[in-house]
Amino acid sequence: MSETTETTESESTIQKVPSHIVPATSYGYKMEKQGAQNIALVNGTPYPVPKFDDPYKKREWMLEHMAGAFRVFGRRGFGEGSAGHISIRDPVDPNTFWINPLGVHFSLLTASDMIHMDMDGHMLRDGNTTGSVNAAGFSIHSAFLKARPDVNAACHTHSVFGKAYSAFGKPLDMLNQDGCLFYKNQAVYTGFGGVAIEKEEGRRIAKAAGKANAIILQNHGLLTAGTTVDEAAYLYTLMERTCQCQLLADAAESDGRKKVIIPDETAEYTKFMDYDPESMYLEFQVDLGYEIAKDNSFMSFTNAKNAK
Repeated sequence: MSETTETTESESTIQKVPSHIVPATSYGYKMEKQGAQNIALVNGTPYPVPKFDDPYKKREWMLEHMAGAFRVFGRRGFGEGSAGHISIRDPVDPNTFWINPLGVHFSLLTASDMIHMDMDGHMLRDGNTTGSVNAAGFSIHSAFLKARPDVNAACHTHSVFGKAYSAFGKPLDMLNQDGCLFYKNQAVYTGFGGVAIEKEEGRRIAKAAGKANAIILQNHGLLTAGTTVDEAAYLYTLMERTCQCQLLADAAESDGRKKVIIPDETAEYTKFMDYDPESMYLEFQVDLGYEIAKDNSFMSFTNAKNAK
């Protein structure tokens, strides 16, 4: 069995390119600066990424957004029994992480439900201590967060279109503007060894991911990562929808229609202009804001403070 990374280079950390070396497409479109200002005219981004002086306050914020991501996943139907997990690196002790309890529907999870774990599989006492942790979830997330100090969150579920497309063991084609966010930012793990209970399977997945933030786990599903849980969650919803689009396009092509693949330079330009942590954070706030408006019960810490 082998693991392969199809495309792993990520340029999301680039913020400003010196003007004398600014690259441009054949249309003359320049790739000069990344950030949400590329799509937010006049007043700038409506959702800047918050900054915290207190890591404990940052932890509460991260846990509430993690729970909000689960609410989004639940509304979108990503659940499959007890499968599926999101993790966040703890800002107080970055060598530990938080993960959801086993056997609770995504749509019922709250920030205070999350379990705090160390990398050796020990439950820490400052989180939920009554729940259990999905063994495969621990194997995947602990190995991934160890291997990727550049990311603070990861998402994995057994969503329908991700599972279906993963059977091909191939990266996504650049078929549309949204899909260009995965240009040189996706990897394929082809060494599926069964349910990832064994720690070695988690390590193999992490190794195959390389530096990509979007990973197709052959015969398994999707895994995404980001500097915030918002980025990882938005990438997951986008990747699931992109798999659906790919399957639809492939089906049409088998009926005699020919797909038009976006050229490399156009895909690279689109990714440069649209993909960075700030822009991904903004994109996820659209879904998160809807969840808050419909039912903000997942925001355990905010609600407790407001009740005083």
